[in-house]
Amino acid sequence: MEAIITVVGFLGAGKTTLLKYLLENFNNNGWNPFVILNDYENANLDAEQFAQQIGLNAIKPLSGSCICCSGIMELRNTVNRIPERQKGITLIEANGTSDACSLMEFLGVGLHDRFLPPIQISVVDVKNWQERGEHNELEANQIQVSSLLVLTHLGSVNEKRKIQVINQLKTFNPSAKIIPMDSLDVLLLPELLPSKNSSKKLDHQKAHWASCSVDLPNLPSLKYIDNICSALPKSILRVKGCTIIGDNNNHTYFERTPNGDVHIRPFNGVPTTGSKLLTIGPGSEPSSLEKIIKSILLIGKAIDNNTK
Repeated sequence: MEAIITVVGFLGAGKTTLLKYLLENFNNNGWNPFVILNDYENANLDAEQFAQQIGLNAIKPLSGSCICCSGIMELRNTVNRIPERQKGITLIEANGTSDACSLMEFLGVGLHDRFLPPIQISVVDVKNWQERGEHNELEANQIQVSSLLVLTHLGSVNEKRKIQVINQLKTFNPSAKIIPMDSLDVLLLPELLPSKNSSKKLDHQKAHWASCSVDLPNLPSLKYIDNICSALPKSILRVKGCTIIGDNNNHTYFERTPNGDVHIRPFNGVPTTGSKLLTIGPGSEPSSLEKIIKSILLIGKAIDNNTK
């Protein structure tokens, strides 16, 4: 029977990094993974980042709906349509604000009997765990019915902080295994059992945030990425973008995490939707984003002209 592993965790915790790690290791051990990606605006942007690992025919992006509620039927139907294959395994990456307890409550209902009961893995950013202010309740909800808690960002904390976070995690989910990502043996994942831990009910509206996407023009240099990310409201907790920089023919991908860090890397391929800026969180309005982009480009052009 095929295992279903759902990866959840707060925005920027490291879900995509974990998913890439899982894919590499499953591939190296002869497994045939199928990946389902859920995002508010454009899951295709993330899907193309995995193309070199498993190919786009083994990836299904689900955009525009939350798989913990309105998108659960689409998710379930997508899983049931996955082709049978030798040593198959299904990996689902939920968006960063999913109500993880509701997701596990409803996902297993109506799946074909060739699948094992779904299990859940939570990615925990040790550095920022429960430092989310009003979003602490949502972050805590995302680990309560997981079978495994994977710790990330350990290089940014001391041993005291690590122990403190682990102790807190045990109070929310006493039955889950807790390990650093670099200690994860992927071959043990299909043998994990669904959590029997009870969960505290979450006000579901706390898992539904504003989001939007706008076209992003070519940018003269990488500094424009930092300027745009800095100009966006702090209430926007997740920023993703993809565009052409300068005379480069290839696209560049960037993201701003909830703590404000900006990460930039080459984009694999050409985005099917064109260059985009995607945001999640209060203040995600197309008109506001377009105004910020235009302002940054005008300021940058004026500065460049004055320095010539």
